[in-house]
Amino acid sequence: MIWVWNGCYYVSNIKTLFMAELTVAVNENRRAGVRRMKKHNLKTDMTPMVDLGFLLIAFFVVTTELIKPTMADLYMPTEGPPTDLAKSKSLTVLLGNSTIFYYNGNWQDALKAGQIFQTNFSYSKGIGEVIRKKQQWLDINRTNDEARNGLMLLIKADNEASYENLLKVMDEIAINQVKKYAIVKLTQEEKDYLKK
Repeated sequence: MIWVWNGCYYVSNIKTLFMAELTVAVNENRRAGVRRMKKHNLKTDMTPMVDLGFLLIAFFVVTTELIKPTMADLYMPTEGPPTDLAKSKSLTVLLGNSTIFYYNGNWQDALKAGQIFQTNFSYSKGIGEVIRKKQQWLDINRTNDEARNGLMLLIKADNEASYENLLKVMDEIAINQVKKYAIVKLTQEEKDYLKK
């Protein structure tokens, strides 16, 4: 065991010869309890900020595309001689103050046959259903290639009719994809009928 002890003694002597001496400097001027602030190199990760920026850009691009104002196409007949219209393809809608009537074909023929009907603005039971039934009838009784696209919807609004009611009919036209429609003036007989 002595030789182990002697070996350890020599090793410790060799260590002291080759190793530098460490000195710990004590700052005499420091106040007790006060530490110096360490300066850290701050690194800011900008990835979440860039992601948020792109999300906001995408959001604003989508919302501006969604809120673009759209205009409804409004077809008014030109002044001049009247054009002939096939009675089987025409559907006329009469708009009053709070009433809506419709008839197929010619006013005189519909009045004589008692085929002027009152309806409402409901999609399932109102003017929408009337338009769809007329389109189905044209599909079944097709005389040329147009079929349902041959439907001509005439809208005749009284002076007392509201824009809201007119727009409801225009909505039904868009929903049911009516290709041909026009807003025309009421005849005196139709005005008298609406006032009754």
